[in-house]
Amino acid sequence: MIQANGYAAQNETSPLAPFSFERRDPGPQDVVVDIDFCGICHSDIHQVRGEWGNSKYPMVPGHEIVGKVAAVGSEVKRFKVGDPAAVGVIVDTCRECENCKAGEEQYCEKGTVETYNSKEYNGTPTFGGYSNVIVTDQRYVHTISPKLDPAAVAPLLCAGITTYSPLKHWKVGPGQKVGVVGLGGLGHLGLKFAHSFGAKVVLFTTSMSKAEDAKRMGADDVVNSKDEQAMAALKNSFDFILDTVSAPHDMNTYLGLLKRDGVVCQVGAPDKPAPVAAFSLIPNRRSLAGSAIGGMPQTQEMLDYCAEHGIVSEIELVGVDKLAEAYDRVVKSDVKYRFVIDMKTLKQ
Repeated sequence: MIQANGYAAQNETSPLAPFSFERRDPGPQDVVVDIDFCGICHSDIHQVRGEWGNSKYPMVPGHEIVGKVAAVGSEVKRFKVGDPAAVGVIVDTCRECENCKAGEEQYCEKGTVETYNSKEYNGTPTFGGYSNVIVTDQRYVHTISPKLDPAAVAPLLCAGITTYSPLKHWKVGPGQKVGVVGLGGLGHLGLKFAHSFGAKVVLFTTSMSKAEDAKRMGADDVVNSKDEQAMAALKNSFDFILDTVSAPHDMNTYLGLLKRDGVVCQVGAPDKPAPVAAFSLIPNRRSLAGSAIGGMPQTQEMLDYCAEHGIVSEIELVGVDKLAEAYDRVVKSDVKYRFVIDMKTLKQ
């Protein structure tokens, strides 16, 4: 077994604190990654604080992992020791169901084994990237370009693929008018991707202080979603709206902005159900949809696309001693635009 060190929550009210545990020795298909950076996702906070009702403790969070390969199993061909590598939200799936065979492992019919707060199929609990090392089957490890800042790559493993995947699925591109709701960890990457794909992009925000940043990242326009007159002027005009907000809010407002066959796709995860009126959907044959990350092939495609187009997350780098402060600031939307933990600070 490999001795590992990290930060864990022992229950829903305890602070994250040092925690020692064991990783398995690598099998023939496994890759051992020494972790350099791990992003802080809002879902980490929901899970640590027991807000989704499925938390298992002790919990080592973190599923936006970037590091270097420390060892490989005897049958691994894609990686060698020293290669930069990344691990995202999933560390195993059944590999046999229709969705897995289609490269859509995020919808595995047996249920995905998630990087943390989950169990391997043999019942072993999974621990995430707020740690110094991880061992994962090579299928769920990704190559990353040395051209990109590895710390700024880390959030691509969740926030990046969570926004890239629906934009690709609904074929966002030139000639389309696209809205992005919220300029947080997810929203700022959704904005960058939609702009890069050639769409006209409008950012909706309640924080107009972010307007300058939004335009720098590719927004053609920035709208205060509390401005009823400005919102009314946009009715029936959008092809696609990506809603990245995790706080409770009125989705009917955005459904009313869609033209015929338009789609609002929810990727933020509010902790309370949202009421949706029938007559927000019926006119213009509108759709409200959801989307979860992406499969392994699409995640690699996204990372390669980012390398080609120079797209990374806007980050604030923090040490493990600042985790509590970072969590509080994420909840207050006081981060530009994703916290990433420098795991070197774990050794200190």
